[in-house]
Amino acid sequence: MEHPGERARGAEDDGMGRLHVQEWGRGERVAVLVHGMTTDAGSWWRMGPELAERGYRVLAPDLPGHGESPRGAYTLRGMGEALAESVPRGPELALGHSLGGTVLAYAVERLRPARAVYEDPPWGAPPGPEVAAFLDAQRGWTLERLAAFHPAWPEQAVREKHRGLSRWDPATVEVAREYPGRRRTPPPGPSLVLAGDRQPMIDEALAGQLRTEGYEVRVVAGAGHNIHNDDGDGFLAALDGWL
Repeated sequence: MEHPGERARGAEDDGMGRLHVQEWGRGERVAVLVHGMTTDAGSWWRMGPELAERGYRVLAPDLPGHGESPRGAYTLRGMGEALAESVPRGPELALGHSLGGTVLAYAVERLRPARAVYEDPPWGAPPGPEVAAFLDAQRGWTLERLAAFHPAWPEQAVREKHRGLSRWDPATVEVAREYPGRRRTPPPGPSLVLAGDRQPMIDEALAGQLRTEGYEVRVVAGAGHNIHNDDGDGFLAALDGWL
C-alpha cells in the first residue's frame, strides 16, 4: 500500500549504496529505520509516515536478502557496510529492530547518528537451529495463520509481514551464527535500547549490564519482540525525548 509522501528508490538514484530504500517525507531531519529478519522496509508501514509527519525524511532500506535488495553471502559486517553505503551519514535518528539493531551496531560508528535506538536486539543468548527452522516454515503460512499467531497486530502489519516473508532469502539465517554480534561499550553517542516484557532477548540481567555500559534501557509493558507492531502507541510513547 502506498502512503502519502512515500517513495521507493534504488541505489542508482543518488549513489548512496546498493540497497533498495523506501522513503517517506521530505523533512530536513533524516531518520533511518532498519527492519528485522524475514521482513523488509514494509515493516515500518506505520512508523515511516508517523516520523514523516514529525518533520523527518525517513529512509528504510531493505537489508541484503530481504525485500528488493540483492542476495549473496551474508555476514553482519557485510550487512552493516551495505547499510552505511545506502543512507546518508549523520542522520538525526537511526533505529534498528532485532537483526536490524545488530546490523546498526556494525554501522553506527560510520553512520554517526545523533541518536541510535535498538529495538530488542539479539544481544543475549543466541537462538538455536529450531528458530531458523521456525522462521523458514513461516514462508508457507497463510495470512490467516499469521494473523492468528500475531493477534494484537493491525491488519496491515500482518500483510506486510506476509509480503516480506515471500521475498525473504532464508539463507540470511546464517548471520544468527554470529549473534550476539557486537555493540560499542560505551556507545559512541546517545543510545536507547527498547525491550518488551514478553520476550527473551533483553532480560533483566542484560538490561542492567547495558545500563552500566552507557545505554538507556526502556521496557514496553505487554509487548513482545516486535514492539512497533505489538503496540504502536506504546512504542512511540517509549521513544519520548528521542524523536
